[in-house]
Amino acid sequence: MAEKGVTPRSEDYSRWYTDVVQKTELADYSPVRGCMVIRPYGYALWENIQAALDRRFKETGHVNAYFPLLIPMSFLQKEGEHVQGFSPELAVVTIGGGETLEEPLVVRPTSETIIGHMYSQWVRSYRDLPILINQWANVVRWELRTRLFLRTTEFLWQEGHTAHATEAEAQEETQRMLGVYADFAINEAAIPVIQGKKSDREKFAGAVASYTIEAMMGNGWALQSGTSHFLGQNFAKAFDIKFLDQSNETRFAWTTSWGLSTRMVGAIIMAHGDDHGLMLPPRLAPTQVVIVPIWKTDAERSSVLAFAQQALQTLKGAGVRVKLDDRAEVSAGFKFNDWEMRGVPLRMEIGPRDVEKHAVVLARRDMPGKEGKTFGVPAAGLATAVPEMLTTIQAAMLRQATEFRDANTRTVSSYDEFKQVLESKGGFVRVHWAGTGEDEDRIKEETKATVRCFPVDKPEGEGVCFYTGRRTDRVAIFARAY
Repeated sequence: MAEKGVTPRSEDYSRWYTDVVQKTELADYSPVRGCMVIRPYGYALWENIQAALDRRFKETGHVNAYFPLLIPMSFLQKEGEHVQGFSPELAVVTIGGGETLEEPLVVRPTSETIIGHMYSQWVRSYRDLPILINQWANVVRWELRTRLFLRTTEFLWQEGHTAHATEAEAQEETQRMLGVYADFAINEAAIPVIQGKKSDREKFAGAVASYTIEAMMGNGWALQSGTSHFLGQNFAKAFDIKFLDQSNETRFAWTTSWGLSTRMVGAIIMAHGDDHGLMLPPRLAPTQVVIVPIWKTDAERSSVLAFAQQALQTLKGAGVRVKLDDRAEVSAGFKFNDWEMRGVPLRMEIGPRDVEKHAVVLARRDMPGKEGKTFGVPAAGLATAVPEMLTTIQAAMLRQATEFRDANTRTVSSYDEFKQVLESKGGFVRVHWAGTGEDEDRIKEETKATVRCFPVDKPEGEGVCFYTGRRTDRVAIFARAY
């Protein structure tokens, strides 16, 4: 346990999570209730998430733009289901410049309405389509129960908004972006996610269909980590996004929206963290390697630091995000614990004997103790050995998270078994499902579990619904969720 350790997960998982966020300086509470201050270490992690996603968006033909924070209230009222879904969460500006506004302005909860309005100004012909725009922004949703990164009144995200000439193109876009999110989660965040469709009870307000990537956290709960929505023509009709097709007929466009937020930081914390703190996947870690020099005398200090500087420059030249911790006021043991808490994937130890051998010790964050240490790594080969070890750690973290998810996913055939599994083991419960929205509501009230998704991958085929007893080929995953 680190000297400024965290509450053990088994003792209080919620307290553990808050301890990790605050003690690793990812974020802090704001003086505004429900909001958070993202500290430099947390923002550096978010920047790496942004970069990995932004690269994928641009590779799939999307461009970035920016739309206003303030949205006329009348815009939200144009799409009935949309305003009904968001009205409890709205922050509304009624006074500006000391005067009552003619029309209240909503602080952006999401941007379908204002972007839909602008698309109606820009689209005239099928030649103007598709429009593939993403924006990086902040949004405000008035939350009553908040938790750092997972659910805050204001949060950061990206929201993609696209318009298409045909239903097929819009459906394809919806699925493509779900796949982009899954690729990011698996290959960058080392989080195995399940792609699936949301139930009507859980879908986005105003969407025809919503799709999700669902991740399992370290306590077995689910976290919706990214969503992609097929909006049909709902917003196109509400905002008059029309175009002349190739036959010179007037048509309404088909639209999509998709988003992933700073909630992903919370997903990374809970999918990988342990009782020692954070464990960050190398591809996203702000610092991939920390060099800890160890000395007792001034002479040792001089030679060790000189050797450490050489290692630092070698790794920088190899494109590794590396930091040298040359603090003299704290012990090497304190530094070990401090960087372990912060989740740095790889620690490099350099003492006087290592300098003599022209070698270093490497310690993996994902493998505590001697098992994770490699001694006598030649300094001459660090530019190759370190990136290779980071790649190994990335793969090991994904493998470990996948094994944990699979071990905590169970299939049941009756409601009694369902309740027993949720209470005794938790995790994901995979079932055949032929229930109604009202059935979902009753199950949620009785067990606090919801339909997380109807997974795209459903090898079970047809079976009997665990709740209604009716035959169905629909498979659902239930879980308690954040």
